[in-house]
Amino acid sequence: IWVAFVKYNYRDGIFGSKFIGLDNFEFLATSGKLLELTKNTVLYNLAFILLGNFLAVFVAILLNEIQSKWFKKASQTVMFLPYFISQVLVGILVFYLLNYDTGLVNGILRNLGVAEESLWQPYSTPGVWPVLLVIIYLWQQTGYNSVVYFAAICGIDAEMMEAAKVDGANTWQRILHIDIPVLVPIIVIQLIMSFGSLMNVGFEKAFLLQTPLNKETSEIISTYVYEQGLLKAMYSFSTAVNLFNTAVNIVLLAV
Repeated sequence: IWVAFVKYNYRDGIFGSKFIGLDNFEFLATSGKLLELTKNTVLYNLAFILLGNFLAVFVAILLNEIQSKWFKKASQTVMFLPYFISQVLVGILVFYLLNYDTGLVNGILRNLGVAEESLWQPYSTPGVWPVLLVIIYLWQQTGYNSVVYFAAICGIDAEMMEAAKVDGANTWQRILHIDIPVLVPIIVIQLIMSFGSLMNVGFEKAFLLQTPLNKETSEIISTYVYEQGLLKAMYSFSTAVNLFNTAVNIVLLAV
């Protein structure tokens, strides 16, 4: 925390460096980057939280409705596996799928006779990355996130379900009046925990897929901190940016 309020240098150390108060924060506010970074970070995480939880609940309910035990287990395994794939490997896979020169997608389009100027160029098209990053996140996290909700549904008293069937409730009515009310408290807790880290979008995803041409939409606070702190050695400034990030998270969690 102290580093954010000093002009840090190696010779004097953390507590010996010159105290400059809020100068680092003022520089952030006047740099023209604060609004863009905050907007990108918040919008990405809102999409991750809201779409991620909605899809996880949806998948958990679908899994519960599957009658075949072997198919249910196979489905869970297939959806769970992407969570364990390294972020670096995901970045490589996306690159070899979407790269303009050697990517699989453009290779298929070339074989179909599509003109060079009409080929897809996602790495130089900033508007594509918000959609791609959200899709990649949902692909990796949905299976993992659905486990909590699926466990809650499995804990529902079987007699309640049987009574609903006897009373003539169809599948949709059982989901609406039994499954969802059971899940609501868990959804609320998950949302509260998620909003406490609203400003913390996964650094690896954004960094590994980022290029100078798509920075407009792919740059978030964590990648900016890395660039300023480790690449440009602006330790005090990058610490101030990260401290601002943490302060916003604390306020959001309290709210």
